[in-house]
Amino acid sequence: MDLSQRQRRKDFINSGLYHLFMIVFGFFMLYPILWMIISSFKPNNEIFDSISLIPVNLTFENYIRGWRFSENTQYSFTNFFANSIYISSITTIGAVLSSSLVAYGFARIRFRGRAFWFSCMFLTLMLPYQVVMVPQYIMFFNFGWVNTFYPLIIPQFCGQAFFIFLMVQFFRGVPMELDESAVIDGCNKFNIFIRILFPLIKPALITSAIFSFYWRWDDFLAHLLYLNRTQLYTVSLALRNFADPTSHTDWGAIFAMGSLSLLPSLVIFFLFQKYIVEGISTTGMKA
Repeated sequence: MDLSQRQRRKDFINSGLYHLFMIVFGFFMLYPILWMIISSFKPNNEIFDSISLIPVNLTFENYIRGWRFSENTQYSFTNFFANSIYISSITTIGAVLSSSLVAYGFARIRFRGRAFWFSCMFLTLMLPYQVVMVPQYIMFFNFGWVNTFYPLIIPQFCGQAFFIFLMVQFFRGVPMELDESAVIDGCNKFNIFIRILFPLIKPALITSAIFSFYWRWDDFLAHLLYLNRTQLYTVSLALRNFADPTSHTDWGAIFAMGSLSLLPSLVIFFLFQKYIVEGISTTGMKA
């Protein structure tokens, strides 16, 4: 056996071991999700009997009962999914548009104190939501916005620090000569942003939209603070109502609706995953 054959054999073995490790590791990572999905097809009395992924008695009753939500209310998960999609969609549009406009200002417009204000904006990334939760609630309560969608939607139209930082890197990667050429052609700063730069940062826009949708769809704490009426519930709040520590928890319905709540995130990820990689990898471009 010559040297090239031994090298190919070694590479084949290393590749096989690597893929075997990744398959095993990936299985353990996905096992809780797989177990939840499979458990959604089991009767309640079988869910915690074993950790097997093979149900003994297959049933769809959990999905029917879960979607119905409760016999004591006229609302079902149709309403809750509609609320979640509405909030996630509107806030995503607001966050992406406002963040791109702010990022354009930081990246392309020179003004006094630009570095200082950019640093202040960046420092807000280090503030956990719990720090601003109480003052925000007091402010929105005085506005009369509790039990409305306004506290969840309006702040997203004021720019989001992570998305601004992400888009600034993209703007800085676009040659300044494009701006100068547009000025010669008679464009003002807003037209430069809308007609030239905005289409060029498509990966950053899509990446920001995906993350914004994920964060708003999965949000629970803010929804719990501001939405107290059943008709306003989102999916995350509705799932919580299945759990009752004082009596009976309908785990089958929780797992069934929890499995369905994964679908929007999975669909968006598989459709736009290449933009996530491209958007995140480009944040390291030179300033």
